[in-house]
Amino acid sequence: MDGFMVRRQREKQKERPAFGLPKGIVLLATPEGWRHSVLTVEGGMLCGRLTGVAADADQAEARACAAAMVIGLAHDFHEERVEVSWDPPREPGVWTAQVTVVSASPDAYG
Repeated sequence: MDGFMVRRQREKQKERPAFGLPKGIVLLATPEGWRHSVLTVEGGMLCGRLTGVAADADQAEARACAAAMVIGLAHDFHEERVEVSWDPPREPGVWTAQVTVVSASPDAYG
C-alpha cells in the first residue's frame, strides 16, 4: 500500500459512529403516540416517535420497544451489549431509563 492508502485507512478507522453510545432514555406518552429521546454518552440526543407501537399501547409494550431500539443501536453502531434499567415513574405518562454497557459483543473483536 502506498502512504495515502495507509493514512486513509487510519482516518477511516478513527471515524466516529453515526450515533453516539446511548446512556439514557426518556419515553413520553402523547395522544398522537409514544415519543422518545435517547441521550448519548457524548452529549447528543436522538428524538422521535416510537415506531411499531400503537398510540394506545400500554406502557409495558412501549418500554419494551424503546429498550429493544436502544439495545439494537448500541450493538449496530458500537458493537456493545447494553442493558436498560427503567426508573420508577416520577409523573404520569413519562418514563426514564438508564443504559449501561454490559460487555462488548462476542463478534466485536472478530
